[in-house]
Amino acid sequence: MGGFVAVYFFVIRKDLLPLMADVARTVSEGRSDETYDGAAEILFWIVFALMVIVLVLQIPLLVSFMGRRPHVRWWQLATLLVQVVVVVLSPEWVALGAKGAPLQPLLAAQAALVLLALLVSVLPPAISWSARRYDIRRGPEGPPDVQL
Repeated sequence: MGGFVAVYFFVIRKDLLPLMADVARTVSEGRSDETYDGAAEILFWIVFALMVIVLVLQIPLLVSFMGRRPHVRWWQLATLLVQVVVVVLSPEWVALGAKGAPLQPLLAAQAALVLLALLVSVLPPAISWSARRYDIRRGPEGPPDVQL
């Protein structure tokens, strides 16, 4: 879901930049158009980088959780908080116009999926599974014997 949102956000960039420049224009008037265009570009790339960084961080966090690493849930919570900030601020900054309108529900759905995953990870079965200090899965304890 997050990858789709990032790609969609990048594809509609040309349509969003003039609308984002208008938002910058309402903050401070009397500057050149290049200043507003530059502010829109900077704002776009900041939000895009946040989306990509959170997405890229969630992959190793999932691997760490599956590998029973301690304190992974706190990092997952941090990525959720960053996503919530993006969802809250996106209608004012980037989810503008007809093409930007689908961004808000897509970002909210992505944050909801992360929240659901975090809630499932703190249920008692997940805690007892991930809190074990030793791996109790069946299989060989050492490297497999090599027969020559």
